[in-house]
Amino acid sequence: MMADTDKPGDADNDTGVLTDTKPKTQKPPLYKVMLLNDDYTPMEFVVHVLERFFGLSHAQSFEIMLTVHKKGLAVVGVFSFEVAETKVTQVMDFALRHQHPLQCTMEKE
Repeated sequence: MMADTDKPGDADNDTGVLTDTKPKTQKPPLYKVMLLNDDYTPMEFVVHVLERFFGLSHAQSFEIMLTVHKKGLAVVGVFSFEVAETKVTQVMDFALRHQHPLQCTMEKE
């Protein structure tokens, strides 16, 4: 015979509430990619780099090139670490292959 407190399917009388906790994730830090001015790299080359590696229009590239020329540097874009690092490497390699001293750097935003 079964006792009144025993119910079928409730072997140990353990009852609990499942809570679905979501871990809090932080957004990855972003990095600014910047071009630095020099007195030797042709303006047309800088415009070409901006169009090729950053997907900017000719007008946008020209404006950023002028900012680099007048102010000494300009932020070209803001990306995750891996993307920023890749873009800096691509620009630096491309400039080196074409024998231009163009400098591209990144820093945490």
